[in-house]
Amino acid sequence: MKALKEIANEKAAKFWLRKYCFSSVIALCILIFTSCTEKKEESNTLPNIILILADDLGYGDLGSYNDQSLVPTPNLDKLASEGISFTNAYCPVSVCTPSRYALMTGTYPFRSWKKSGVLANYEPSMISDDQLTLPKMLQEAGYTTAGFGKWHLGATFPTLDGLKPAGYGQFKSENNGENIDLSKPIENGPVDKGFENWYGFSCASECWVMDGNTIVAALQHEFYNIDSAEDKEHIEIIPSNQYLKLLTKKSIGFLSERFRSTDRSPFFLYFAPYVPHIPLSVSDEFIGKTKAGSYGDYVAELDSYIGQILDALESSGQADNTLILFASDNGSQFEKTGLHINNANPSNDLTSVKGKNNNSEEHHPNGKLKGSKWTIWEGGVRMPFIAKWPGKIPSGMKSDKIFALNDVMASLSSIVKYDMPNNTAIDSYDQSLNFMGKEKNIRNAVVVQSSNGQMGLRKGDWKFIQPDNNDLQGQLYNLAEDESETNNLIKEQYKLGEKMQKELFDIIAKTRSKN
Repeated sequence: MKALKEIANEKAAKFWLRKYCFSSVIALCILIFTSCTEKKEESNTLPNIILILADDLGYGDLGSYNDQSLVPTPNLDKLASEGISFTNAYCPVSVCTPSRYALMTGTYPFRSWKKSGVLANYEPSMISDDQLTLPKMLQEAGYTTAGFGKWHLGATFPTLDGLKPAGYGQFKSENNGENIDLSKPIENGPVDKGFENWYGFSCASECWVMDGNTIVAALQHEFYNIDSAEDKEHIEIIPSNQYLKLLTKKSIGFLSERFRSTDRSPFFLYFAPYVPHIPLSVSDEFIGKTKAGSYGDYVAELDSYIGQILDALESSGQADNTLILFASDNGSQFEKTGLHINNANPSNDLTSVKGKNNNSEEHHPNGKLKGSKWTIWEGGVRMPFIAKWPGKIPSGMKSDKIFALNDVMASLSSIVKYDMPNNTAIDSYDQSLNFMGKEKNIRNAVVVQSSNGQMGLRKGDWKFIQPDNNDLQGQLYNLAEDESETNNLIKEQYKLGEKMQKELFDIIAKTRSKN
């Protein structure tokens, strides 16, 4: 009997031991699952970010900004209807390199070594080695970063002879690429500034396209070539009218990869196509699609491919947790386009700009704004800016608050809860509240600049432009009453002009805009 009792007790002990162990394992699994879920949910609280930067697109190209536009832009108009559109957003320079610098660093470009104009072929990076960039900031905040398209902020290219690349500092050279070493990586380019993934060129006139920091292709350009380059048999030649399609495909490929990945970290996608910059390389299927000539066709093509990216995002189920930003790097170089106007071979300078007419068959890329790319007037420096984030940003709202492209960095740092060091993004203001439709006067003023270095200040309703050789007194406009800058009030409001000029000079002289 004793032996039977001991056996029974032993069986009972084993039963309760097994039950305890099983319960512990279940509890441990639940704990691990809960922890992973919490981490995943914590990760998912940070939005994915898609930043689309058009190249030389005007304030009046989009139907949502200009009801007289002759260009159908249904995808960007839909984006505007689902988000907020800023009507007083600035580049803040009327050409691409400095505006891209402001976007990527949150700093006015006049504080860099390049005081005016754009970078020429093979010039070094405008971004200093210790300068925090937008993609680097997001990378440090836990984002997977990718960029496709145009960089134009400088890089260092390897050469066969150890000398500077042929054509260095020029915009066109007959022996372009002659001494480029295509077997070695570039340095100090997009990958070194925060992009884990990059496909695109640094400067269009150089032609070279990089995958990461490796030269893999060249843009087949109407104005430039790589005929003099050596050992280029492995280099893919990309027709300029296929480049937008390729960038879109690669961008969607990146999105698909992120959606399939088990890594749930948020992503940052920078889509920076070379459109509608000249040459107007419209693909065959979009030629003649608009009443605004080849320029209008190119803008319509851009809208279509942006639509493909947004559709891919929507079909993935990630749209609700994605913040989308759209902007242009400066105004359009064309003041008018149309079926009756030949814009086939314009020069890439101010001499190609023609004035507007009151003609219903004309499309005005910069809308009612005066000037164009390269100029200090609103047509050169004011841009469309749209932000969409479902459930966070009101739909169909318009904001007249002053916004600058350099504000993107501080605004995103606030949204992703990144503690930005005090010495970075020194001219960037956190406009995240205005993104959410709160309508706060966060930016008091913005410095604007033409391609030749002429400076101006937009403050409140007023805009001051400093004197130059053609206008010794300067210019002063009340933009609330005179958006087209037709009535120079510098003589009537001379004291105000003096005050704004002093404020402009103070901002330039200081090491930062913010206190």
